[in-house]
Amino acid sequence: MGAHRLAEAATVLGVSDDTLRRWQNQGRFEAVHADGRAGISGTDLARLAVEEAHSPGDAPSAASMRNRLRGVVTAITRDTVMAQVELSCGPYRVVSLISSEAVDDLGLEVGSLAWASVKSTNVSLEVTP
Repeated sequence: MGAHRLAEAATVLGVSDDTLRRWQNQGRFEAVHADGRAGISGTDLARLAVEEAHSPGDAPSAASMRNRLRGVVTAITRDTVMAQVELSCGPYRVVSLISSEAVDDLGLEVGSLAWASVKSTNVSLEVTP
């Protein structure tokens, strides 16, 4: 997986740019270059998202049934037909069951950034260019 700019990664993790730089200085991840700027590898971003995920009790008590959550793919479990894709979207862990073909078509892998669209019991994933 490629690298993501620190500002983009901070938004996905729900922390400030300064917090992410502090984590870098503490050795929590090694900086890489992304589009000529300081960045973080997709796999390190996924690892930090899992480490920093909040418990479900931290979720708001009321939320709309229609939500679009931006996150980082933290795990993909697949067989020949279906795949389970886990995203860390700030304090939320979102799991989507989609076809393995869709995973390939979207180019999803651990560390990819994606949007989870939640409506009722369905979660759709899309990738921004």
